Amino acid sequence: MKTTIRIHCPDQSGIVHAVTGFIHSHGGNIIYLDQHVDKQANVFFMRVESEFESGRISITEFKAEFEQTVIDPYQMSWSLHADDTVPKMALFVSKYNHCLYDILSRHNSGELAVAIPFIISNHSDLKSIAEQFSIPFYHIPVTKETKVQAELEQLELLKSGQIDFIVLARYMQIVSSRLIDAYPNKIINIHHSFLPAFAGAKPYHAAFKRGVKIIGATCHYVTEALDAGPIIAQDVTTVSHTHTVKDFIAKGRDLEKIVLSRGIQLHVQRKTMVYNNKTVIFS
Repeated sequence: MKTTIRIHCPDQSGIVHAVTGFIHSHGGNIIYLDQHVDKQANVFFMRVESEFESGRISITEFKAEFEQTVIDPYQMSWSLHADDTVPKMALFVSKYNHCLYDILSRHNSGELAVAIPFIISNHSDLKSIAEQFSIPFYHIPVTKETKVQAELEQLELLKSGQIDFIVLARYMQIVSSRLIDAYPNKIINIHHSFLPAFAGAKPYHAAFKRGVKIIGATCHYVTEALDAGPIIAQDVTTVSHTHTVKDFIAKGRDLEKIVLSRGIQLHVQRKTMVYNNKTVIFS
């Protein structure tokens, strides 16, 4: 059995020894360890992958003893995951299809180690894509008058499907605190990196008029502060005066799907830790 432990706590002497010593004493073999100290905040972060012989330990007993022996004395916040558990990811989409196609293609090829129980959309335009990949598609229209009821329907689907996290694959609706509170740091979004300089419906047109030399994309966790949540991944590409608005849009969409996929992978591999609206991304 393979496990992944993530912790953060006030920085102090003996943390690594306490964690690794406990794992060793319970027959575990550490195959990966990464750590970071935020000197300014005096906070220690660590991610540990370990292997145990099948049947050697009980996860329940391990958690209970680890909390008593290591977690409580060091005042740690932590999570433990058995790596044979496949997380369930729900996709929210609207009309743009580039991110959806990319995610489903990667999943279909085995690149994304997730289950996708269903796709939710406020439009029916992308239903054929869901059918192409044999994934259930739920059309839940959203208007100003129906937003509350729509989110209640979404939450019911998420609960019944035992969804672990949500990906907004160009879902063109603002997600309210109703969903955010139910999935804290478990809703992933993608947007162009022009914000706030080029906000609005046509950011690439605005960037083109301004004569920018780079365009980019940002993948982040969703918070109530619009497009201001903890950043998971970012990337840029160069542009010049020779490129048209159409070129800007094509390059931007390529970046969006690549950066979103990268962010999903980091989350699925449990390499992200959120602290004070920032992220620690382990290698």
